[in-house]
Amino acid sequence: MDFRFDPEPGLDPFDPQVPGSAEAAADTGVPVDLYHEEDHYILNADLPGLDPGSLHVAVRGQVLTVSGHRTLRGLSRPDWPVRDRRRGCFERQVLLGSEVDAANISAQYTCGVLSVFLPVDPARRRRKITIENDTASGPS
Repeated sequence: MDFRFDPEPGLDPFDPQVPGSAEAAADTGVPVDLYHEEDHYILNADLPGLDPGSLHVAVRGQVLTVSGHRTLRGLSRPDWPVRDRRRGCFERQVLLGSEVDAANISAQYTCGVLSVFLPVDPARRRRKITIENDTASGPS
């Protein structure tokens, strides 16, 4: 797994300094952003020039996998003065937090960006607990 957002005490799981995330993006060529918004998380992956038919998003247990294949078309034997864009197969995995409702994950691919919507299970959402202050009765 190259990125996790299972909360650990004292660690901001969305901090870009989380070990492994930068190295994983460099290795796979799939940079991602993950953020929390109200009752869901959103993962955005930059996948420019990708044929949407070759893109796959799957979840198994608590592991979300984004995979696909990028080809460069229309070139029989190109001369490459500059070649920064990767081609071939790629895969990026994200370890999901236990609060994610895996059955209701959805995704869309628009303008070269894959957005994966990860809803939080209503039963596992954080909620504020009200503390009652009954000073009249006091301790017995």
